[in-house]
Amino acid sequence: MATTPEEFFAAGLMEMEPSSPSPSINLPLMPDGGGQGPLSDDDLVLSYISGLLMEEDIDDKLLGQYSDHPALLQAQQPFAQLLSSPSFNANIDNTFNSGNMEGAKNSLQGCSGDQYTLSSSFSKGVDEEGQFSKGLEEAHRFLPGENSFGKGEQVIQIFKETSNPRGLKKRYNRDEHMKEEAGRTRKPMIIREELEEIGIREMFDEMMLHDDELCIRDKEKLRIAMTNEKKNKTKGRSKAATDVVDLRTLLFHCAQAVAMNDHTVAVELLKQIKQHASATGDATQRLAQCFAKGLEARLAGAGMQLWKSLMAEHPIVMDFLKAYSLFMAACCFHKIALKFSIMTIEDAMVGKSSLHIVDYGLHYGFQWAGLIRWLANRNGGPPEVTITAISHSQPRIYPAQQIEEQGCRLSKCAKEFGLPFKFHVITKKWEEVFIEDLNKDTDEVLIVNDLLNFSSLMDESVFFDASNPRDTVLSNIRRMRPSIFIQSIVNRSSGTSFLSRFRELLFNYMALLDMSDATMPRNSESRLVLEQGLLRRCALNDIACEGVDLVNRPEKYMQWQVRNQRAGLRQLLLKPSIIKALKDEVKKEYHKDFFLSEDGQWLLQGWKGRVLFAHSTWVAEDAISE
Repeated sequence: MATTPEEFFAAGLMEMEPSSPSPSINLPLMPDGGGQGPLSDDDLVLSYISGLLMEEDIDDKLLGQYSDHPALLQAQQPFAQLLSSPSFNANIDNTFNSGNMEGAKNSLQGCSGDQYTLSSSFSKGVDEEGQFSKGLEEAHRFLPGENSFGKGEQVIQIFKETSNPRGLKKRYNRDEHMKEEAGRTRKPMIIREELEEIGIREMFDEMMLHDDELCIRDKEKLRIAMTNEKKNKTKGRSKAATDVVDLRTLLFHCAQAVAMNDHTVAVELLKQIKQHASATGDATQRLAQCFAKGLEARLAGAGMQLWKSLMAEHPIVMDFLKAYSLFMAACCFHKIALKFSIMTIEDAMVGKSSLHIVDYGLHYGFQWAGLIRWLANRNGGPPEVTITAISHSQPRIYPAQQIEEQGCRLSKCAKEFGLPFKFHVITKKWEEVFIEDLNKDTDEVLIVNDLLNFSSLMDESVFFDASNPRDTVLSNIRRMRPSIFIQSIVNRSSGTSFLSRFRELLFNYMALLDMSDATMPRNSESRLVLEQGLLRRCALNDIACEGVDLVNRPEKYMQWQVRNQRAGLRQLLLKPSIIKALKDEVKKEYHKDFFLSEDGQWLLQGWKGRVLFAHSTWVAEDAISE
């Protein structure tokens, strides 16, 4: 993470032995060519003061480090004797209160001071100040506009204040006042942070405990917002129609130039794309905004570095939760995937009293809050529930600490509904998780769940000479002999080359952004968080990275079917009652261009005829069919 920019002085004003002079004071020679002797006492003092004023925190350094130095004490002694004189105290008050400088001189000359007279010292100090001011004005012309000590007048004022005890006290009081102001400013900031943390906890609790009510409320807000936007869209159609650019064709031609390492053509095409791209425009303009960054990073060979920097820019938690709520209200993809899992588990738990869920890549755990609510209120009483969360295969994206936090929230949710609940975390590579790690009881219903996460596992394109992690994980799941393995996948081909992958990405992301444009307001801040935070990161990695740097390698659902069967898994039939309920919800609650269909015991989800996600259920091949 970022380190503090502040650095401490390592040289100058170093601690000295009492008997030796300061090693940080070098006696400069006279500037003229004739004399090479040391400077006079007055010039030496002014030169030294000028050097000190260029440093920061000089008051604290001088007062703290030289307060007991013998040379300083010796120089202060005559003035201390003078200031302790009774006649001085009486005369100086009268003189300075009247503002009479001549009277001040006379009063000071009447005081004892051995070889020193305060009148000469006073006039000497005024001359020194004038010399310093003149020198500063000349030097200021050679300084940059913004410097560490500000305007010349401010430095002169500091010099005046530090030249007398009253000035030191004034400066000290001002510093104390600034500290108090900083403290008063810091207090509201701390209060805001505490209130934001409370708001985050309350929103998490609401999403855990009242997810259905929250979704209904968000859908109504979204409906009103989209109605208002449709009224405004008709006003700008004629103007937009005059400037038609085929950005998708430009993007593909640019990808071809990048693949051929033709920098000249690629840069020119990128320039055209950026002129028409927009993070707040229509779906195609937003697509161009996402993809242009990826193509640019690939062309520069900086894909992984840029992706890591994007991953470090975590959105504010509250903004993420609002974006998640918008996505759940506008889009049925995630909602249907969660309900498919929950309804499948509910069907498997009929007449059972113990449930164990093994969840690969648990994120925020919202899907299990709905299951906890149902199990707590089911006929026959609540069962004992155990969730074993396996930390994500990409720990740099989803730290184990995040999973622990979600476990605490799920435990709180289960306690709220009176459900016996246990939560465990396994922090191993997925291919190293075996049935022995689960502490499985013989009489519990074991459910293994993957929600769109297995595409992050490496495949044959990386492990071409050995068993790849994807096949190893599926084989380990078969050995667990789960009651049901629920699999949800992103239906997209990674292709055999960059161009084939890019073409697939172009169609896939275009469908997602077109769906967003039809279901979410263009000026929505939460929509920007989704597209710029999630889609832009994924698109950049998909386009700009290769080999082990590729985070996701999705496959089509028929490829997963072959892979699962090869690992010794057998596909289960889809439950007609579950499919009907889900289809009815999509038709009733969501946009007409969403669709839900079936193919070879896979439940398919998509937008305008393009299949984007698929879901199915599996058991071990040698398991007894019920």
